[in-house]
Amino acid sequence: MRGQQQRVLADLVDFNSGTEFGKQYGFDRIRDIDDLRKAVPIQDYAAHAPLIERTAAGEPNLLTADRPVVYFTSSGSTGAHKKIPITPRFMRTTFFPFYYAAWAPLLESFPDIAQRPDAVLNLKHDPLSAPPTTADGQPHVGASQVDFGEKFGEPLSAELGTAAPWATLPVDVAPDDHLEKMYLRLRLAVQSDVRCLIGINPAMIAAVPYQLELWWDRIVRDVRDGTLGGVPYGSPDPHRAAELERLAAYFGVVNPSQVWPRVRALFGWTTGVASLYLPALRERFGAGVQALPAPVAASEGPVGVPLDRHGSAGSLVVSAAVYEFVDADADLAPDTQTLLPHELEVGREYHVIFSHVGGLYRYAVGDVIRVEDLVDGVPRVAYAGRANRSDAVGERLRESQVVRALRTALDATGLGISNVACRVERQAGASHYVFAVAPHTSWQAAESSRFAVLLDAALQRESADYRRARADRRLCAPALRLLDPTAFHQDWHAAVGSGIRPTQVKDRLFRQDDRLWQRLTGTTPA
Repeated sequence: MRGQQQRVLADLVDFNSGTEFGKQYGFDRIRDIDDLRKAVPIQDYAAHAPLIERTAAGEPNLLTADRPVVYFTSSGSTGAHKKIPITPRFMRTTFFPFYYAAWAPLLESFPDIAQRPDAVLNLKHDPLSAPPTTADGQPHVGASQVDFGEKFGEPLSAELGTAAPWATLPVDVAPDDHLEKMYLRLRLAVQSDVRCLIGINPAMIAAVPYQLELWWDRIVRDVRDGTLGGVPYGSPDPHRAAELERLAAYFGVVNPSQVWPRVRALFGWTTGVASLYLPALRERFGAGVQALPAPVAASEGPVGVPLDRHGSAGSLVVSAAVYEFVDADADLAPDTQTLLPHELEVGREYHVIFSHVGGLYRYAVGDVIRVEDLVDGVPRVAYAGRANRSDAVGERLRESQVVRALRTALDATGLGISNVACRVERQAGASHYVFAVAPHTSWQAAESSRFAVLLDAALQRESADYRRARADRRLCAPALRLLDPTAFHQDWHAAVGSGIRPTQVKDRLFRQDDRLWQRLTGTTPA
């Protein structure tokens, strides 16, 4: 592992030593990781942004010796659209080896899903005929909107499901009308024997049962009439329409397991908030359906890739980037001391920092990972949440701490949820956390009260800062606000309906924005 990391470092500084960044930080004098640490401070996107913007305006040789041919967009935690420069060299040496490995467990476990183009419903695939561009004329799009075969000469890179009848919609629809595009794809997919759904962002998969119910009458009508969004398409299929109507009448609720009885796998992130609702969600897709974890990665670069059926974690991609880590409880600064992969401890959580040949150096990606175990000395890591904390009165809560506390309370009570979010509110001069919970089934008053007590106790065990805030009465006991089971799905649809791409509307545990909280809960914040 150490030898591989040294080779990655040597390659990236050699390739980019003549760039403006390389000259500024003396890449020609960097021989090992200690040299890199001394020469280059830890940096975030804002620190890289000036050179990225100049690159996007057409200026060469700034961050990388290779010219970007596309810029990935990423919403990050702030919602602002980043421009991540993607170069041929990055794709060849960093991205594609990781990318191909990411699909291996799915294909090895369920080889039948690759035998027909319509066996996979790829929810994230969203090609654009006229993508937006940067000033240098290159596309500025999401990774799921790029044809890797065309851009990088990799015809085998086409994802599962991208040749399905619904992959390229045969009717005109506005590029930002994402809900209509989702409807049209579902309407086409109900006439196929779907075996697998790919979402990466699990909120997209969680939306499917809700969407089937929401659009059911319209779907059945389109199938019966041979129309697609009311436009003639194919032949009328009254037999399938009648079958769908019988299913809905018999079961009373439309589940994906009835529409696609041979679904076998869901592919997406399985950690974070999703880990709390995935057990109930899988049931709606059928008994025995497996949830396989998507890679631990960001638009900026890969971190971990599952190489087997582990439910949440993947091996660190030691051939892709030079990795450094900082304890998750620490605050990042340009000169923060870092740990290397061989210094990580199982069960601990860390900030991720990486450097790669694509032009990001000692880049703090804003994610926290948890080390689950070691495989042949290589850390196997799971996504633990964003690096941002909820810190109203010094409690410094991380997403993973709250998720674990929620899981403890759910397990102790036997309750289930469809989703959850929280925020700090101040009432009668005191602050407390309010948890908005969409229950999977109805909760009794006594169950809700016990859940809140157990959650408070679990939070105190997870976080010493939260425990002190409770002891000092800076925080009162948390409150519970039970929502309609579909509240988060409605909120997700509202966000997508506003023009945000579905891949970027992710589960957000901490929600301090008053307007968005009111949209979710239907109440005015205190």
